[in-house]
Amino acid sequence: MNKKIKANMTEGNITKLLTRLTLQMMVGMISMIIFNMVDTFYIGQLGKNELAAMSFTFPVVLVVQSIALGLGMGTASVVSRAIGQGDSSKVKRLSTDALFLACIIVAIAAITGELTIEPLFSLLGADAVTLPLIKEYMRIWYIGVIFVVFPMVGNNIIRATGDMKTPALIMTFAAIANMILDPFLIFGIGPFPEMGLAGGALATVIGRAFTLIFAIIILIKRELVTLKKLTIKELFTSWKQILYIGVPAALTRIVDPLTMGVITRMVSIFGTAAIAGFGVATRLEMIALLLIRSLAAVMIPFTGQNLGKRNTNRISEALKKGFRFSLLWSVFTFLAFYFTGDFLAGLFNKDPVVISTVVAYIRIIALTYGFQGMLVLSAAVLNAMSKPIHAIILSLFRLLGLYIPLAILGSGIFGLKGIFAGGAIANLVSGILAGVVVIWIIKTIDLRQRLS
Repeated sequence: MNKKIKANMTEGNITKLLTRLTLQMMVGMISMIIFNMVDTFYIGQLGKNELAAMSFTFPVVLVVQSIALGLGMGTASVVSRAIGQGDSSKVKRLSTDALFLACIIVAIAAITGELTIEPLFSLLGADAVTLPLIKEYMRIWYIGVIFVVFPMVGNNIIRATGDMKTPALIMTFAAIANMILDPFLIFGIGPFPEMGLAGGALATVIGRAFTLIFAIIILIKRELVTLKKLTIKELFTSWKQILYIGVPAALTRIVDPLTMGVITRMVSIFGTAAIAGFGVATRLEMIALLLIRSLAAVMIPFTGQNLGKRNTNRISEALKKGFRFSLLWSVFTFLAFYFTGDFLAGLFNKDPVVISTVVAYIRIIALTYGFQGMLVLSAAVLNAMSKPIHAIILSLFRLLGLYIPLAILGSGIFGLKGIFAGGAIANLVSGILAGVVVIWIIKTIDLRQRLS
């Protein structure tokens, strides 16, 4: 195999390996969290209407990002297995074809998004005050959507080789660029025009553009792509393998922001300040789940490479360690949020309703983050094992079977807090179920391998 494309996740101490790679992955994720939090912070200074407008964009932005992440997960799964099998030519072919597919998806997302801004956000509950602000933001964001989708796929290819550090550095650089540009473009500092919410969108697009440039350079330098002529049959074969995992993975990710859109609509009944607080709370939640999602991202290439080596015992051991860590982490997160919730909320906006909404959300849901983490880890492993249907069923059960019905019921009985309680119960039940399902599937695969 090409020396630049090598497996390094199939042997060695599992705890040390996962810890090292998760921490490297976390650096990149922290950068993206900071990316979003900085945007939220500066836009929050413009006023609660601008903050509410940005909160409305969050589910839609997440849908596009979820499509990109799903495609990236599908790519990472098939590429990591090819690495585990020692087939470097297949690695290059799959990587190149995945990036080509990403370009097609970008074009569809940009055109569709631009044509549906007004009806879509009106459906989500945007009013005459927030809708014009949303248009300012999303029209710029859709223009730069290629800088969101393409690098996500490219970085997942790099991660499939076991390298979490390089994508993290790429994402960190983008976050720094966005952090610097945000105040200049939003408030019009120095020679820059005062663009308000649109300035936040432009800073995001420019920051993301750096990830595209660096990802392309790394992929070419490490010979992870190929310019070798291919046939339509070969292209479709690659796309079939990628999309078999990528489509369900994307749908799994999409269901989350779609559900968030429904919940956003329910929260909007309680007023603009409640929507603003809900938007802040969900961003704090991203921080709370940072380590777990970093570990889940590592588990995809880890599972793929070890599956290529037919080492299911190693996958099972890693997953159980992940479950234990997830549950312990949620206890720590709950305590941290319980005592600092008011302070954290006040950093974004001083409106008392905004603050009370943030505090209610994180105090009710935080203790169940460990079970949500179990579901996230299980879905990552299932996708890497080419069991995407199981992953999406579990996610659909949490969001459509539990979260939305319980939120509707809770809203009618307890108001805003009842909505949040519905999310907590959904996390608890779905996390336990996911853990049982994924362990059973791993044992089944192990048995088949022993008999074959």
